[in-house]
Amino acid sequence: MAYVINRLLSVALTLFLISVITFVVTNILPGDVAMMIMGTQSNPEALAGLRQSLGLNDPLVVQYGRWVGGILTGDWGKSLVFKESIGPLIAQKVVASSVIVFMSMAIALAIAIPLGVWAAINRTRWQDNTASTSALIGVSLPDFFWGIVLILLFARWLGWFPSSGFVHPAEDLLGAIRHAFLPSLALGLGLMAHLTRMTRSTMIGILGQEFIRVARAKGLPERDVVWSYGLRNAIGPVMTVAGLQVGYLFGSIIVIESLFNYTGMGWLTYQALLNRDIPLIQSSVFVIAAVVMLTNFVVDLLYVLIDPRIRLS
Repeated sequence: MAYVINRLLSVALTLFLISVITFVVTNILPGDVAMMIMGTQSNPEALAGLRQSLGLNDPLVVQYGRWVGGILTGDWGKSLVFKESIGPLIAQKVVASSVIVFMSMAIALAIAIPLGVWAAINRTRWQDNTASTSALIGVSLPDFFWGIVLILLFARWLGWFPSSGFVHPAEDLLGAIRHAFLPSLALGLGLMAHLTRMTRSTMIGILGQEFIRVARAKGLPERDVVWSYGLRNAIGPVMTVAGLQVGYLFGSIIVIESLFNYTGMGWLTYQALLNRDIPLIQSSVFVIAAVVMLTNFVVDLLYVLIDPRIRLS
Protein backbone atom coordinates (compact mmCIF):
# COMPACT_ATOMS: atom_id res chain seq x y z
CA MET A 1 0.00 0.00 0.00
CA ALA A 2 2.88 2.37 0.76
CA TYR A 3 4.23 1.76 -2.75
CA VAL A 4 0.89 2.74 -4.31
CA ILE A 5 0.62 5.87 -2.17
CA ASN A 6 4.17 6.93 -3.04
CA ARG A 7 3.54 6.44 -6.75
CA LEU A 8 0.26 8.39 -6.55
CA LEU A 9 2.04 11.26 -4.79
CA SER A 10 4.74 11.19 -7.45
CA VAL A 11 2.11 11.33 -10.22
CA ALA A 12 0.29 14.21 -8.50
CA LEU A 13 3.51 16.19 -8.04
CA THR A 14 4.54 15.64 -11.64
CA LEU A 15 1.14 16.73 -12.94
CA PHE A 16 1.31 19.84 -10.76
CA LEU A 17 4.72 20.77 -12.18
CA ILE A 18 3.51 20.09 -15.74
CA SER A 19 0.45 22.28 -15.18
CA VAL A 20 2.64 25.12 -13.93
CA ILE A 21 5.08 24.84 -16.84
CA THR A 22 2.26 24.57 -19.40
CA PHE A 23 0.45 27.59 -17.99
CA VAL A 24 3.57 29.76 -17.82
CA VAL A 25 4.81 28.84 -21.30
CA THR A 26 1.44 29.41 -22.96
CA ASN A 27 1.08 32.78 -21.26
CA ILE A 28 4.44 34.06 -22.50
CA LEU A 29 3.70 33.09 -26.09
CA PRO A 30 3.12 36.07 -28.40
CA GLY A 31 -0.50 36.90 -29.11
CA ASP A 32 -3.47 38.43 -27.31
CA VAL A 33 -6.36 36.13 -26.42
CA ALA A 34 -8.83 39.03 -26.39
CA MET A 35 -7.69 40.15 -29.84
CA MET A 36 -8.02 36.58 -31.13
CA ILE A 37 -11.63 36.56 -29.99
CA MET A 38 -12.64 40.01 -31.27
CA GLY A 39 -10.28 40.42 -34.23
CA THR A 40 -7.52 42.86 -35.10
CA GLN A 41 -9.93 45.65 -36.05
CA SER A 42 -11.61 45.73 -32.65
CA ASN A 43 -12.26 48.85 -30.60
CA PRO A 44 -9.50 49.37 -27.97
CA GLU A 45 -12.11 50.04 -25.29
CA ALA A 46 -13.95 46.81 -26.16
CA LEU A 47 -10.68 44.89 -26.05
CA ALA A 48 -9.85 46.32 -22.64
CA GLY A 49 -13.32 45.38 -21.36
CA LEU A 50 -12.99 41.83 -22.69
CA ARG A 51 -9.57 41.43 -21.05
CA GLN A 52 -11.06 42.59 -17.79
CA SER A 53 -14.04 40.22 -18.06
CA LEU A 54 -11.77 37.27 -18.91
CA GLY A 55 -9.47 38.09 -16.01
CA LEU A 56 -6.45 38.57 -18.28
CA ASN A 57 -5.38 41.59 -16.26
CA ASP A 58 -5.14 39.55 -13.06
CA PRO A 59 -1.74 38.33 -11.79
CA LEU A 60 -0.58 35.03 -13.30
CA VAL A 61 -0.94 33.30 -9.92
CA VAL A 62 -4.63 34.24 -9.81
CA GLN A 63 -5.14 33.16 -13.42
CA TYR A 64 -3.40 29.85 -12.74
CA GLY A 65 -5.57 29.20 -9.69
CA ARG A 66 -8.69 29.97 -11.72
CA TRP A 67 -7.56 27.60 -14.49
CA VAL A 68 -6.76 24.71 -12.12
CA GLY A 69 -10.01 25.28 -10.27
CA GLY A 70 -11.88 25.09 -13.56
CA ILE A 71 -10.18 21.81 -14.47
CA LEU A 72 -11.03 20.30 -11.07
CA THR A 73 -14.67 21.40 -11.29
CA GLY A 74 -15.14 20.43 -14.96
CA ASP A 75 -15.24 23.99 -16.32
CA TRP A 76 -12.42 23.82 -18.87
CA GLY A 77 -13.40 26.96 -20.73
CA LYS A 78 -14.24 27.41 -24.40
CA SER A 79 -12.09 26.87 -27.47
CA LEU A 80 -11.36 30.05 -29.43
CA VAL A 81 -11.18 28.13 -32.72
CA PHE A 82 -13.94 25.53 -32.45
CA LYS A 83 -16.31 27.70 -30.35
CA GLU A 84 -17.12 24.68 -28.20
CA SER A 85 -16.64 23.74 -24.57
CA ILE A 86 -13.17 22.27 -24.21
CA GLY A 87 -14.12 19.42 -21.85
CA PRO A 88 -16.52 17.53 -24.17
CA LEU A 89 -14.31 18.33 -27.17
CA ILE A 90 -11.23 16.77 -25.56
CA ALA A 91 -13.24 13.78 -24.27
CA GLN A 92 -14.29 13.00 -27.85
CA LYS A 93 -10.74 13.30 -29.18
CA VAL A 94 -9.27 11.18 -26.38
CA VAL A 95 -11.51 8.31 -27.48
CA ALA A 96 -10.26 8.67 -31.05
CA SER A 97 -6.60 8.70 -30.07
CA SER A 98 -7.05 5.87 -27.57
CA VAL A 99 -8.05 3.58 -30.44
CA ILE A 100 -4.75 4.34 -32.22
CA VAL A 101 -2.64 4.05 -29.07
CA PHE A 102 -4.09 0.68 -28.03
CA MET A 103 -3.93 -0.73 -31.55
CA SER A 104 -0.36 0.46 -32.14
CA MET A 105 0.75 -0.96 -28.78
CA ALA A 106 -0.93 -4.29 -29.57
CA ILE A 107 0.72 -4.42 -33.00
CA ALA A 108 4.13 -3.54 -31.56
CA LEU A 109 3.97 -6.12 -28.74
CA ALA A 110 2.62 -8.85 -31.02
CA ILE A 111 5.63 -8.42 -33.33
CA ALA A 112 8.35 -7.32 -30.91
CA ILE A 113 8.09 -10.03 -28.22
CA PRO A 114 8.34 -13.07 -30.54
CA LEU A 115 10.99 -11.32 -32.65
CA GLY A 116 13.05 -10.38 -29.59
CA VAL A 117 12.81 -13.88 -28.11
CA TRP A 118 13.73 -15.38 -31.50
CA ALA A 119 16.80 -13.15 -31.68
CA ALA A 120 17.83 -13.95 -28.08
CA ILE A 121 17.70 -17.73 -28.42
CA ASN A 122 19.64 -17.49 -31.71
CA ARG A 123 22.18 -14.98 -30.51
CA THR A 124 24.98 -14.10 -33.02
CA ARG A 125 23.28 -16.20 -35.73
CA TRP A 126 21.51 -14.99 -38.87
CA GLN A 127 18.18 -14.90 -37.01
CA ASP A 128 19.66 -12.45 -34.50
CA ASN A 129 21.16 -10.34 -37.27
CA THR A 130 17.85 -10.27 -39.14
CA ALA A 131 15.87 -9.21 -36.08
CA SER A 132 18.46 -6.61 -35.07
CA THR A 133 18.56 -5.17 -38.60
CA SER A 134 14.76 -4.95 -38.69
CA ALA A 135 14.75 -3.15 -35.34
CA LEU A 136 17.49 -0.78 -36.51
CA ILE A 137 15.51 0.09 -39.65
CA GLY A 138 12.40 0.69 -37.56
CA VAL A 139 14.27 3.01 -35.19
CA SER A 140 16.04 4.91 -37.98
CA LEU A 141 13.05 5.73 -40.17
CA PRO A 142 10.56 8.33 -38.86
CA ASP A 143 6.89 7.54 -38.31
CA PHE A 144 5.69 9.88 -41.05
CA PHE A 145 7.79 7.91 -43.57
CA TRP A 146 5.97 4.71 -42.63
CA GLY A 147 2.70 6.62 -42.80
CA ILE A 148 3.35 7.79 -46.36
CA VAL A 149 4.44 4.31 -47.45
CA LEU A 150 1.35 2.70 -45.90
CA ILE A 151 -0.97 5.24 -47.53
CA LEU A 152 0.56 4.63 -50.95
CA LEU A 153 0.57 0.85 -50.56
CA PHE A 154 -2.60 -0.07 -48.69
CA ALA A 155 -4.86 2.92 -49.42
CA ARG A 156 -3.92 4.17 -52.90
CA TRP A 157 -2.61 1.04 -54.60
CA LEU A 158 -4.44 -1.87 -52.94
CA GLY A 159 -7.42 0.11 -51.62
CA TRP A 160 -7.76 -2.08 -48.53
CA PHE A 161 -7.97 0.70 -45.97
CA PRO A 162 -9.10 4.35 -46.00
CA SER A 163 -6.31 6.91 -46.01
CA SER A 164 -8.04 9.48 -43.80
CA GLY A 165 -10.96 10.13 -41.48
CA PHE A 166 -12.27 8.84 -38.16
CA VAL A 167 -15.27 6.71 -37.22
CA HIS A 168 -16.41 6.51 -33.61
CA PRO A 169 -16.23 2.93 -32.22
CA ALA A 170 -19.69 3.26 -30.71
CA GLU A 171 -21.17 3.93 -34.15
CA ASP A 172 -19.23 1.40 -36.23
CA LEU A 173 -16.56 -0.71 -34.52
CA LEU A 174 -15.29 -2.31 -37.73
CA GLY A 175 -15.20 1.05 -39.47
CA ALA A 176 -13.29 2.55 -36.54
CA ILE A 177 -10.70 -0.24 -36.74
CA ARG A 178 -10.32 0.14 -40.52
CA HIS A 179 -9.76 3.92 -40.25
CA ALA A 180 -7.35 3.53 -37.34
CA PHE A 181 -5.34 0.60 -38.72
CA LEU A 182 -2.89 2.45 -40.99
CA PRO A 183 -1.97 5.20 -38.49
CA SER A 184 -1.70 2.52 -35.78
CA LEU A 185 0.59 0.42 -37.95
CA ALA A 186 2.76 3.45 -38.74
CA LEU A 187 3.20 4.13 -35.02
CA GLY A 188 3.48 0.45 -34.14
CA LEU A 189 6.40 -0.17 -36.49
CA GLY A 190 8.55 2.47 -34.81
CA LEU A 191 7.52 1.29 -31.34
CA MET A 192 8.11 -2.34 -32.33
CA ALA A 193 11.76 -1.56 -33.01
CA HIS A 194 12.35 -0.24 -29.47
CA LEU A 195 10.53 -3.15 -27.84
CA THR A 196 12.30 -5.76 -29.97
CA ARG A 197 15.69 -4.51 -28.84
CA MET A 198 14.54 -4.39 -25.22
CA THR A 199 13.08 -7.92 -25.37
CA ARG A 200 16.25 -9.28 -26.96
CA SER A 201 18.63 -7.73 -24.43
CA THR A 202 16.47 -8.70 -21.45
CA MET A 203 16.00 -12.27 -22.65
CA ILE A 204 19.75 -12.69 -23.25
CA GLY A 205 20.38 -11.69 -19.63
CA ILE A 206 17.65 -13.96 -18.28
CA LEU A 207 18.67 -17.01 -20.34
CA GLY A 208 22.18 -16.79 -18.89
CA GLN A 209 21.05 -17.00 -15.28
CA GLU A 210 21.40 -19.95 -12.93
CA PHE A 211 17.71 -20.89 -12.66
CA ILE A 212 17.53 -21.32 -16.44
CA ARG A 213 20.46 -23.72 -16.36
CA VAL A 214 18.77 -25.62 -13.53
CA ALA A 215 15.55 -25.87 -15.55
CA ARG A 216 17.46 -27.26 -18.52
CA ALA A 217 19.36 -29.67 -16.30
CA LYS A 218 16.04 -31.06 -15.06
CA GLY A 219 15.21 -32.01 -18.64
CA LEU A 220 12.40 -29.51 -19.19
CA PRO A 221 11.53 -28.89 -22.85
CA GLU A 222 13.40 -25.91 -24.32
CA ARG A 223 10.06 -24.35 -25.29
CA ASP A 224 8.96 -24.31 -21.64
CA VAL A 225 12.34 -23.02 -20.49
CA VAL A 226 12.26 -20.10 -22.91
CA TRP A 227 8.60 -19.09 -22.78
CA SER A 228 7.49 -20.13 -19.29
CA TYR A 229 10.65 -19.35 -17.33
CA GLY A 230 12.63 -16.93 -19.47
CA LEU A 231 9.90 -14.70 -20.90
CA ARG A 232 7.96 -14.65 -17.64
CA ASN A 233 10.93 -13.03 -15.93
CA ALA A 234 11.77 -10.78 -18.89
CA ILE A 235 8.27 -9.45 -19.51
CA GLY A 236 8.34 -7.02 -16.56
CA PRO A 237 11.08 -4.72 -17.92
CA VAL A 238 9.55 -4.95 -21.39
CA MET A 239 6.16 -3.85 -20.07
CA THR A 240 7.81 -0.99 -18.18
CA VAL A 241 9.47 0.23 -21.38
CA ALA A 242 6.16 -0.20 -23.23
CA GLY A 243 4.47 2.02 -20.65
CA LEU A 244 7.16 4.67 -21.01
CA GLN A 245 6.69 4.53 -24.78
CA VAL A 246 3.13 5.83 -24.37
CA GLY A 247 4.76 9.24 -24.14
CA TYR A 248 6.53 8.49 -27.43
CA LEU A 249 3.18 7.54 -28.98
CA PHE A 250 1.49 10.76 -27.92
CA GLY A 251 4.51 12.72 -29.15
CA SER A 252 4.36 11.06 -32.56
CA ILE A 253 0.59 10.96 -32.79
CA ILE A 254 0.44 14.68 -33.62
CA VAL A 255 2.32 14.08 -36.87
CA ILE A 256 0.54 10.82 -37.71
CA GLU A 257 -2.98 12.14 -37.08
CA SER A 258 -2.26 15.23 -39.15
CA LEU A 259 -0.89 13.04 -41.96
CA PHE A 260 -3.95 10.77 -41.95
CA ASN A 261 -6.38 13.61 -41.13
CA TYR A 262 -7.46 11.51 -38.16
CA THR A 263 -9.27 13.83 -35.78
CA GLY A 264 -7.87 12.74 -32.42
CA MET A 265 -5.91 14.46 -29.66
CA GLY A 266 -2.85 14.90 -31.86
CA TRP A 267 -4.86 16.60 -34.58
CA LEU A 268 -6.66 18.74 -31.99
CA THR A 269 -3.40 19.83 -30.36
CA TYR A 270 -1.93 20.71 -33.75
CA GLN A 271 -4.96 22.83 -34.63
CA ALA A 272 -4.75 24.57 -31.26
CA LEU A 273 -1.07 25.36 -31.78
CA LEU A 274 -1.62 26.43 -35.37
CA ASN A 275 -4.35 28.88 -34.37
CA ARG A 276 -2.81 29.91 -31.01
CA ASP A 277 -5.90 28.73 -29.17
CA ILE A 278 -4.34 29.25 -25.71
CA PRO A 279 -7.13 27.68 -23.57
CA LEU A 280 -7.22 24.60 -25.81
CA ILE A 281 -3.40 24.32 -25.88
CA GLN A 282 -3.26 24.37 -22.09
CA SER A 283 -5.94 21.73 -21.67
CA SER A 284 -4.65 19.48 -24.48
CA VAL A 285 -1.07 19.42 -23.19
CA PHE A 286 -2.25 18.79 -19.63
CA VAL A 287 -4.54 15.93 -20.69
CA ILE A 288 -1.80 14.26 -22.75
CA ALA A 289 0.60 14.55 -19.81
CA ALA A 290 -2.02 13.15 -17.43
CA VAL A 291 -2.72 10.19 -19.72
CA VAL A 292 1.01 9.40 -19.99
CA MET A 293 1.54 9.64 -16.23
CA LEU A 294 -1.50 7.53 -15.35
CA THR A 295 -0.52 4.92 -17.94
CA ASN A 296 2.96 4.64 -16.42
CA PHE A 297 1.35 4.33 -12.97
CA VAL A 298 -0.82 1.43 -14.15
CA VAL A 299 2.21 -0.23 -15.77
CA ASP A 300 4.13 0.06 -12.50
CA LEU A 301 1.30 -1.71 -10.69
CA LEU A 302 1.20 -4.43 -13.34
CA TYR A 303 4.97 -4.83 -12.98
CA VAL A 304 4.47 -5.52 -9.27
CA LEU A 305 1.92 -8.23 -10.09
CA ILE A 306 4.04 -9.78 -12.84
CA ASP A 307 7.40 -9.81 -11.08
CA PRO A 308 7.26 -12.01 -7.93
CA ARG A 309 10.45 -10.39 -6.61
CA ILE A 310 8.60 -7.14 -5.96
CA ARG A 311 6.13 -6.92 -3.10
CA LEU A 312 3.88 -4.14 -1.93
CA SER A 313 4.83 -3.01 1.56
